[in-house]
Order: sequence, then structure tokens, then C-alpha cells
Amino acid sequence: MNIGTLVINSLVFSAIGIAVLFTAYMIIEKITPENTWKKITNENNTAVAIVFAALIIGISMIISAAIHG
Repeated sequence: MNIGTLVINSLVFSAIGIAVLFTAYMIIEKITPENTWKKITNENNTAVAIVFAALIIGISMIISAAIHG
């Protein structure tokens, strides 16, 4: 494989991963009873931010493992 194909593959898989992560965020936002983004940004709720960051990291690791096989 040449370098161009590798770069294009990386960009495509990155875009897919980001799209899946954003979709997972939207699903989680709908499931939770409170607006998590509002809690984090407007109310400066550190506990919600830490839990949400852990959730995003966990989902990212799952997506990464699924893409790499």
C-alpha cells in the first residue's frame, strides 16, 4: 500500500469513529434525565464532568477496538 491510501484510510476510519462517538453522546444525552452539557458548563458540576469524561473515554476505547479489529 502506498502512503496516500494509508492516509485516506486513517481519515475515513477517524471520521467514522467520531461519528459513532457523537451518536453515542446523543443517545446518552437522551437517556439521562438531566441535560449533562448544561450541568457541566453552566453549573460547573465537576462530578458530572468526571463521570461523563470516563464515559466518553470508555466509548472511545470500544470504538477504537472495533475499528482495529
